Amino acid sequence: MKKILLLLFLFTILNNCGFKKRVDHHGVHMLKKKSEDIIVAETNKNDVIKLLGPPSTISTFDNDLYFYIERKITTKPLIKLGKQKFLENNVLIIEIDNRGITAKKEFFDLNKMKKLKIVSAETSVDYQKQDFIYDFLSSMRQKVNDPLGKRKRD
Repeated sequence: MKKILLLLFLFTILNNCGFKKRVDHHGVHMLKKKSEDIIVAETNKNDVIKLLGPPSTISTFDNDLYFYIERKITTKPLIKLGKQKFLENNVLIIEIDNRGITAKKEFFDLNKMKKLKIVSAETSVDYQKQDFIYDFLSSMRQKVNDPLGKRKRD
């Protein structure tokens, strides 16, 4: 009986541990290969949407910026406690001018993103709490002295 339970336990453990890596894929498949088909100053907005689909994000400042994202994640082995590992993390930024033609495209992969510098400067806070309290109490005093707001101000 113990041997059967042990075999059943081992069978379920080994059955759940597969030899293939599980890969979670999010975004546009084969983004790098598809981005090579986009030619700056020739491809228009409709061709980009037909080739890559709708963008993940659209930013509208001076020109339209289309952001396409591709991410592949796998889990590390059981020894590493199943932590996640990035296989691919690609971002394609396409700038489209006001005529609907691609003006610029930039492709960022995982290695290029590691080289990006992130500014660590912080903005300072210039207000003080007593300023808020003083303003609040002043407005309350004004409302108590003139509840209807009809008093003529000098």
